[in-house]
Amino acid sequence: MAAVPPLANLQAFEAVARRRSFALAAAELHLTASAISHQVARLESQLGVRLFERSAHGVRLSTAGERYLGRVGGALSAIASASDDLRQGVSNSLYVHSTPSFASLWLLPRLRAFAQANPEISLNLSAAHTHSDFGLGQADIDIRYGVPQWPDLLVEPLFEERIVPLASPAFIREHRLKRAEQLLEVPLIQSNVSVVQWSDWFKAITNRRAPERFTLRFDRALMSLDAASQGLGVALESYTIAGRHVAEGKLRAIFGLDKAVRVKAHFAVYPARHAKRAPVEAFLTWLHGEASRMKD
Repeated sequence: MAAVPPLANLQAFEAVARRRSFALAAAELHLTASAISHQVARLESQLGVRLFERSAHGVRLSTAGERYLGRVGGALSAIASASDDLRQGVSNSLYVHSTPSFASLWLLPRLRAFAQANPEISLNLSAAHTHSDFGLGQADIDIRYGVPQWPDLLVEPLFEERIVPLASPAFIREHRLKRAEQLLEVPLIQSNVSVVQWSDWFKAITNRRAPERFTLRFDRALMSLDAASQGLGVALESYTIAGRHVAEGKLRAIFGLDKAVRVKAHFAVYPARHAKRAPVEAFLTWLHGEASRMKD
């Protein structure tokens, strides 16, 4: 096994990276700024790379430091959580990672039911657009979005989604939207990470080419949906994930669900070694039960 840097050096690096300050990191870890600086310097020496760019204006992560933080930060968080669980006598802890939009729009509104049905499980939920690293012990289950290309992991689809144009009722009335071709004449919101792009939708539904430029682009479904609900344009998103916006009357499927592109894009992913853990089994059973009860 390759040599692992001392934990104190890693903690110092993570604290400086998070606080963007040696002084603030020192105060948090109850050390002097000089001690923190020496720990970071020793870590940089061992790794052979510069982790921070220092200037008169402060400190910021280097490109290598950004990459390293993405890997090490999750591992340190997992160590801290595991240590807290052990100190508090928690044996049924469960660590679930998810994409931010799925966590906010679909998972969180349903978690109360899971907590009530499984009071013995201590659930820890994290969300980020990057996948969890199972090799670093960052999660028991990762709910991922995209095309399933994750070898050596168990991959379970959650539900089929209908991807449709969504807009606020006021926007639909203002532009008198009744035909799919009319969308070429109104502002369209681009969701950069969606597995179904406007070009896919126009080709499948209208045989017309989608616009090449968009006034608004987002890398989160939540932001695209919020922008559409504020009348900024038409979002092409999952009717399932937009459920809360639709239920509250903020958004409507412009052409109903007939002109939809169907996909399976959300998956519960985990290593086979996690499959027999009781909290994992309980969460997956609950998750699939929620998905099966869901109706567009």
